[in-house]
Amino acid sequence: MLNDNLIYRFYYGWWKNIDKTIFFIILLLFSLGLFFSLASTSLIASDKLETNTYFFFFKHLAYIFLGFIILIFFSSLSEKNLFKLSIFLFFISIIFLVLVPIIGTEVNGAKRWLNLFFIPRFQPIELVKPFTIIILATILSSEKKMHIYYKYFLSFLTIIPVSFLLMVQPDIGQTLLIFLSWITLVFISGISLFVFLTFFSISLSSLVYMVFYISKFEYIKKRIFSFFNPDTGTHGAQVAKSIDGISSGGFFGKGIGEGTLKYRGSETHTDFIISVISEEFGVVIIVLILMMFLFFIYSVFKRVYLEESEKVKLVLVGSITLIAAQALIHVGVNIRLFPTTGMTLPFLSYGGSSIIGVSILSGIILNLTKRKMS
Repeated sequence: MLNDNLIYRFYYGWWKNIDKTIFFIILLLFSLGLFFSLASTSLIASDKLETNTYFFFFKHLAYIFLGFIILIFFSSLSEKNLFKLSIFLFFISIIFLVLVPIIGTEVNGAKRWLNLFFIPRFQPIELVKPFTIIILATILSSEKKMHIYYKYFLSFLTIIPVSFLLMVQPDIGQTLLIFLSWITLVFISGISLFVFLTFFSISLSSLVYMVFYISKFEYIKKRIFSFFNPDTGTHGAQVAKSIDGISSGGFFGKGIGEGTLKYRGSETHTDFIISVISEEFGVVIIVLILMMFLFFIYSVFKRVYLEESEKVKLVLVGSITLIAAQALIHVGVNIRLFPTTGMTLPFLSYGGSSIIGVSILSGIILNLTKRKMS
């Protein structure tokens, strides 16, 4: 009886203090992802597994259930414990990332996944990203007496091993996402615009050199060429099918279950989910989804404006930047604004790694935006 009372008081306190607007946006996005998973994976399960059961749907449902447990856990921690645990989990997740080139699973020429006994084909970078933001924010907001440029240098050293391990896989898309998050945090922390632009130019030049002159990144060069010439390469053909699906859906879509893109292309339920949704439900639904993401971003930044702690501000900005940038890249690839990157759409794409990663980010955001106890 006493334990039941403690549990009731604990969760009542959690519900009372969280930002309910942000929570309901997260809940709605996850629910939409579950619904679209049902619409986009039923034929895939039937084709690949020769079964009429909703295999992928129930798997997606299980991941979302696990994700909500993770979300509640991270959002219910005290701020102090959240930062302590995140630093510990950052180093644990780095170990997983180190193991990828050694014992990872190779798919389509890239080795990015680990086969864990509880989550097969888990992508460790989805664990690394949220905790990297907290590490970077901790360094940049440190109150120790050190020159601000020394903090920038330390933060840069932090992302070097992560970026190196990602490039070894190779995964240039996630590398760019990590780098973009770091650039954003450094920029809002007050760096000189001249220094910022100089460093950005050097980094961009280094990236172009690696892509075009180092054989390890040959696949990126092929994707860039297929982006400018869609008739070359399988990725160009996949994007062409994606655009065709969006065009054929029109404003209001063909209707649920009537789309053909989901079994004409590969990885449509992950990397091209927005095209599948557009084909069956129309561009109108895509606009509504994008508006939900924008409202989510606005709601978080509204809380950032009211926050006094520099560290909390940086974590919130970094977390929402990760989600927003990933969503932007995903949509951009689907409408041929960017070369293919293999980037999932947060909350909506199928995949356990993606759901767990965005659940951790959501838990951190809910934790740092909840009402402070007096």
